[in-house]
Amino acid sequence: MPKVLPSFHTVKSSARTFIRQLTPFIVTNYQWSLGLYAGKSPFDLKPIDSVGNPIITADDVTDVKAGFVADPFLVHQDERWYLFFEVLDLATQRGVLAMADSVDGLDWTYRQVVLAEPYHLSYPHVFNWNGRIYMMPETPTDSVFLYRAVEFPLVWEREATLIERAGAADSTPFFYQDHWWMLVGTVSNDTLYLYHANTPLGPWTEHPMSPLLQNEPRYSRPGGRVFTYDGRLYRVAQDGLLRYGHQLHLIEITELTTTTYAERLVEPSPWLAPGNAAWNSHGMHQVDLLPNGVGQWLACVDGYRRTRQFQT
Repeated sequence: MPKVLPSFHTVKSSARTFIRQLTPFIVTNYQWSLGLYAGKSPFDLKPIDSVGNPIITADDVTDVKAGFVADPFLVHQDERWYLFFEVLDLATQRGVLAMADSVDGLDWTYRQVVLAEPYHLSYPHVFNWNGRIYMMPETPTDSVFLYRAVEFPLVWEREATLIERAGAADSTPFFYQDHWWMLVGTVSNDTLYLYHANTPLGPWTEHPMSPLLQNEPRYSRPGGRVFTYDGRLYRVAQDGLLRYGHQLHLIEITELTTTTYAERLVEPSPWLAPGNAAWNSHGMHQVDLLPNGVGQWLACVDGYRRTRQFQT
């Protein structure tokens, strides 16, 4: 009796069943790295081909076994560039904050972990105030803490607790029109709060129009430093609608007082999206940019690629 070959649909169904059986043994890795972009303005940022992105990866971290690096922030101080970022410490499965430095902003050297706590740390937003360097990192404590550099760039200590907000994420302070402001996202990626104060030390008061956004995963979570260009004020937003860490939008803040707030999405959008290179082929969710003093803007970005492997 002749053999009857299985139909195409039977083979396809069997393949799907086999893949479902394998799924519990497949591990997805999200490999975040840091790269450099530059442009004559914030609107034409592109990868710096001569640099060889990514500039910092988990393999560059020498003092802990790192799973990834992400959330970059830049400081230009005393004719030198400094880069602060999150490192996932695989031993504790918590984020710690580390630093690299550069003479020209292009060639970077990893130095060391500069801040670790008994809880996760990320988003090391660094800024200058009254001649001192401060940092406002993200923590899972439902508190926003302010740290001060005791011995810049390596030694930091907690200066103050600024606000208490359940699920607070990626707090982003900035100075504008003789006032301090702070955008605060949430770990749910869909709500944006606004606070104001006379100094970064506070006390911080929630804006009467806060929350500015609710149930809006495309534009709520901060994705980097607020900056001014050509007299206009801009904030960066992570787009988490499709997936976490997908792409970035640029939003102009068109009105900001202690009682009013308005903004508009800058087109074309997204502003920065996954690239063709392997290191950021699946997503980008953080950028920090500063003018480099020679007619260009230097931007450090993070990006990730997704890999899958069998669990051993």
